[in-house]
Parts: sequence; structure tokens; C-alpha cells
Amino acid sequence: MTIDKAIKKLSSKEVLTEDEVRAVINQIMRGEATSSQIGGFLIGLRINGETPAQILGAVKALRDNLIPVKIEDNAHLIDTCGTGGDGSKTFNISTAVAIIAASGGAKVAKHGNRAVSSKSGSADVLTELGIKIDFDESQSKKIIEENGMAFLFAPKYNGAMKNVAKERKELGTRTIFNLIGPLSNPAPLTGQLMGVYDGSLIEIAGEVLLNLGIERAMVVYGDDGLDEITTTTTTNVCEVKDGKIITYKLDSEKLGFKKATLEDLKGGEAKENSEIILSVLKGEKGAPRDIVIINSGAALYVAKLADSLEEGIKKAIELVDSGVAYKKYEELASLK
Repeated sequence: MTIDKAIKKLSSKEVLTEDEVRAVINQIMRGEATSSQIGGFLIGLRINGETPAQILGAVKALRDNLIPVKIEDNAHLIDTCGTGGDGSKTFNISTAVAIIAASGGAKVAKHGNRAVSSKSGSADVLTELGIKIDFDESQSKKIIEENGMAFLFAPKYNGAMKNVAKERKELGTRTIFNLIGPLSNPAPLTGQLMGVYDGSLIEIAGEVLLNLGIERAMVVYGDDGLDEITTTTTTNVCEVKDGKIITYKLDSEKLGFKKATLEDLKGGEAKENSEIILSVLKGEKGAPRDIVIINSGAALYVAKLADSLEEGIKKAIELVDSGVAYKKYEELASLK
């Protein structure tokens, strides 16, 4: 399937298969499509509505072109990367979660980028925290295995994405690439905590994760619009476990957390966000800590280091209050 034929099918409202989308995305990644063709293809998919099979095909195409990070023992290997794009301007919650999960025995391949729709992306805040973000695949492998967490800077590992960067920016709307980034980690994950920017995507993303062989995952979307487990209202969850998908709602108040407001969770530039993260890791009480703890509990659960979310939350509290999480941060910041 070539991109011109795919556009004709999409314009006739025909549904592309997984293999067809994979072939076209591979063509784009090789730089063999024109800008007009890329724009037409992405908007055609968006208007027709991307199916789980099409998203799976696109993820496989991205994986065909990335630099892999080969972790042999991936029993507790997870990511906490979300889609972003929720427009909430919160601090970098998933980055703090990754550090706490690593302190609890998870191996975290933290996939991410610099800011796109926010003032501070995960790469920006980690740089401010003094954690190096540009290790190559052999260094990242060693650090994940020995220290528990490395940042996999998306442009370094997914270099072919440059062939669609201009078109994505010019289109100015979300496309299939917003969703497939967090699904295209260069490491062989077995668990994932993934936030999405649209509640209608949780089951689609869950189905794709199941088909990618992820053993345990939680895809989350807060009813306040956050791509996290939120503490301001309820959260929609699609859980992947034991080869099945289940969906449900979580209420943080029922899990013992005080109700917050979005204003309580606001961040800013990388420096401000790094200060919030450090205050949480040092044990400071308040809304930022609560949302980090509940999501850290979920991260430990998908890493199979807790048998339930409740147990994960309890472990996350112990890791922070004992100083273990802050020590892990210091360890990661010392790696150069």
C-alpha cells in the first residue's frame, strides 16, 4: 500500500487495515512522501476515526524505525509516559512518578520529549533537576538495569519522526502521532501507566497495549481533562491484566485523598516544576504530593510490585516518607 492509494481509500470512507497503515507510515518515516500527501493521509485518518488496528499498525511502523534499548530482564519494566496535550498546565506529574517507581524496584524506561503544548516537558524538567537526558542505547540499558530509570529522549531514539514534524506542526490539530508516541517505547516494556488527552481513547489504547503484549497497564483519563489519575474528581481507567481489558472509574477521595482543585496542581516553567517535584520527593504534604502518590501507586501496580492500587499507594507513601525516593533522585542526578 502506497500513500496515494491510501488517501484514495480514505477519501472514499474505506477502512485501512493494520498492514496498510504500517506500510504507509513506513513510507513516511523513510521520507518518501510529499508534505501534501502526509497532511492528506493524517487528516483522512482523523476524520474517518482511527481504529485500534490502524493505531497498532502505526505503532509497529514506528517500532520498525526506532533504535531499540534491549533490556534482558524486563519483569518490572514500565513507562509512565502520557500523550500530553490536555492543556491543563500541571507540573510534570509523571516524571515525579517515574522517580518514585524506580525507588521502589521498578525499571523505568521514561520515554518523552521537550515541551510541545506545555511550558515544561519531561526532558525540560529532568534537565532542570540535573538528570541527564541524552544517554545512548547502551548507556540507557546499563542505567535502567543498574539504577532503575533512564530517560529515552524521543528524537534520539525515534529519529525518523523528523519526517512528519513539519506537517504535524502546520496541521495544528491532533493526529494519530499524538497517540502512538507513548505506545512506541524503544524498550521492551511489560507494564505501562499511560494518560490520554481524550476519554474516548482509553479502551482503544488499552486494546493496542494488549495486542503489543503488555502484561499489565492502566490507561487513564481524568473527568477534569487531566491525562493522569486525578485528585480533583473521578478518573476513567482501562486496565489491561491477565490478557483482558476492563474499564472502571476511580475516586481518589474513596482511596483516602483530599479533593484538590486544578489550581492546586498548576505548574509553570521547568524551574518551578522541578521545585514542586523536589518538595514532593522531600515529603512535603499537599495536593502535589497526593496526585504524585496515587499515580506512583498505579506505577508500582503495573510494574507488578504491588498486587493492587491500594497496596501500591501504601508503598509509594513509604518510599517518599522514608527518604528512599529522594535518595533515588540523588543517585539518578549523579549519573553523567
